[in-house]
Amino acid sequence: MNNPNSANSAQLNPIAVLNDRLRCQGDKTLGKYKMTVGVSALSPTELTDLLKLVQNFNQFDKNNDPYGEHDFGSFTFKEEKYCFKIDYYDLSEKYASEDPSNPAVTIRVLLIMRMDEY
Repeated sequence: MNNPNSANSAQLNPIAVLNDRLRCQGDKTLGKYKMTVGVSALSPTELTDLLKLVQNFNQFDKNNDPYGEHDFGSFTFKEEKYCFKIDYYDLSEKYASEDPSNPAVTIRVLLIMRMDEY
């Protein structure tokens, strides 16, 4: 398992490096976070704790990350299953990005949701 904050992250797929920067560091130049209704209903303290789980997630393997992009993760929080998913859009956010490895033409949207909202 790769820790996105380690020196090994430079050896990852370039898309994974960009995804990790958005997810772990909140790099707003790369995209934004969104959440579903179920997530937004959490208390401020719970939401802070959930965001820390997303930012620190490093359980990527061949089963949940077959392309090595670090674009999906699932975990349990408060006895409920949650996940995050990163999608790649063009700068207008209307269409899929033609090149997710190029931040000059890609906006990343990281969606956090309860699994029952997936």
